[in-house]
Amino acid sequence: MEKFVKLTGVAAPLPVVNVDTDMIIPKDYLKTIKRTGLGSGLFAEARYNEDGTENPDFVLNKPAYRDAKILVAGDNFGCGSSREHAPWALADFGIRCVISTSFADIFYNNCFKNGILPIVVSPEELEKLMDDAERGSNAVLTVDLETREITGPDGGKIAFELDDFKRHCLLNGLDDISLTLEKSGNIASYETKLAAERPWA
Repeated sequence: MEKFVKLTGVAAPLPVVNVDTDMIIPKDYLKTIKRTGLGSGLFAEARYNEDGTENPDFVLNKPAYRDAKILVAGDNFGCGSSREHAPWALADFGIRCVISTSFADIFYNNCFKNGILPIVVSPEELEKLMDDAERGSNAVLTVDLETREITGPDGGKIAFELDDFKRHCLLNGLDDISLTLEKSGNIASYETKLAAERPWA
């Protein structure tokens, strides 16, 4: 998993509450178990018209936000079904950080397993960040996981809280498999010992 230490990039505003995982990645895209290629389906029902052409009014289709790395979203982001394809689609598009006042629990935890940093801020802080994100190509934020700070285009800083273990995993690019492999020496020792004590097993 790619490490997350410091991210500087354009932040796209999505002032919509209760964005569910079906809006993030519609069910038509759930046929694959690959983590790549889903970026094209991110917010597909909002990004594309019925004839497949782009909806010019959707934020990620606007020139200033096509390469956005951060999403500033409304309350209760990632609600609905528990599909892991939602963070896969965000990551494949290039979104590495989502900022909101609250997240659905399963989506929130899935983000950390896929290299995405979900940040919880207060309503007042979200309003300020949403205003920053409305600046188009000047909507550049810096998210520093080491210092736990968001720096806006005007240099203002917002501190955020994050569980130390989740922070450690993102800083070091550790997903569940990597965490297990860190214990490979202990696992091998246990298996050797078990084979000696129970050769019939």
